[in-house]
Amino acid sequence: MTQRIAFQGEPGAYSHEACRNARPDMEALACATFEETIDAVKSGAAALAMLPVENSTYGRVADIHRLLPNSGLRIIDEAFVRVHINLLAVPGAKISDVKEAYSHLVLLPQCAGFLGEHDIRGRVSPDNARAAREVAEQGDIHTAALASELAADIYGLDVLARHVEDHDNNTTRFLIMAPEAQLQRRAGEFGMITSFVFQVRNIPAALYKAMGGFATNGVNMTKLESYMVDGRFTATQFYAEVEGHPEDRGLELALEELAYFTTNIDILGVYPAAKSRHID
Repeated sequence: MTQRIAFQGEPGAYSHEACRNARPDMEALACATFEETIDAVKSGAAALAMLPVENSTYGRVADIHRLLPNSGLRIIDEAFVRVHINLLAVPGAKISDVKEAYSHLVLLPQCAGFLGEHDIRGRVSPDNARAAREVAEQGDIHTAALASELAADIYGLDVLARHVEDHDNNTTRFLIMAPEAQLQRRAGEFGMITSFVFQVRNIPAALYKAMGGFATNGVNMTKLESYMVDGRFTATQFYAEVEGHPEDRGLELALEELAYFTTNIDILGVYPAAKSRHID
């Protein structure tokens, strides 16, 4: 039986594209929300979940860092998708026919130059893949969608213009989640990444002292983000990513020192660093 990988969005979304690229042998399962995506794995409806965590243009994805620690899932891989935006319309339409183009709120500003050049009004849709589906259903040559080429294939639309984004570096990073961690050291050209969350003890300079162990043990911390816990201003949790495996002596010592200044540490995953994170 073909295993499934769950993603949030409609078929043709960039998360769907991430599933196709990273796990081409698996069937992609569309889910309405991030919570449903996680639940699909916990219930056994899917083997893996593909969750976006950050975008090079818009920063971290809302709610994801809140959901990860309580999801019951563990990170086993990361994937990067270059967000190429395309103008999609019903067969037979030309760019000169298009008067309105629908897409997600965060994609429209990225195509402002192209839309202005062709006198096309941008319209907001809850999801770029949904915009493509609705354009196909309406069959109006004056209406288009800004979405992926995968969406064009799925909904039978023509690609009137490819890569219409104003900047050529927009990339989304995804985490591949599974019910069980894969803590063994895996072969990877660019080493391993360890992701974890922690809360510091309520003592002066606790965060500063907790971070000192990574510096003194030569561990490179690539990410440190804070967010409130349960909506309380006095309770802060940190999400961190470091280069290395917990069995590396330097990282082992750094985590031991971190434990002294924290109330809890939860390792969310140990996984190979993707080649894409090293490409400028």
